[in-house]
Amino acid sequence: VQLLESGGGSLQDGGSLRLSCVVTTGVPLSSYTFGWFRQAPGTEREGVADISKGGGVDRYTNSVRGRFTISRDNSKNTVYLQMNSLKPEDTAIYYCAAGRQFGNTVGRASDFDFWGQGTQVTVSS
Repeated sequence: VQLLESGGGSLQDGGSLRLSCVVTTGVPLSSYTFGWFRQAPGTEREGVADISKGGGVDRYTNSVRGRFTISRDNSKNTVYLQMNSLKPEDTAIYYCAAGRQFGNTVGRASDFDFWGQGTQVTVSS
């Protein structure tokens, strides 16, 4: 499984971005759950959101709930993270991840087996 993120960039406080993660796999995309993680300099990787195999369940960490939306298009082999009302504290490298099981809690890195290289998001005040 290969994951390629895109859509990062630099923008002002309050702006929006949509990250995309194109997935290359030999099996249907519905075989995997997906998550978005982020890591700011000097901090640990943090789980942001994840979505179940069929897309019917999505979960968010408290700091982004109501501002971010994770979605998936299995027909396009793509996972998205729509980010609205961005804040400087959202500045980080954002990573897409794929896993075979939907864990008990959002943002647990050990639930995911495959990772992308990341895309930088920088929000200035």
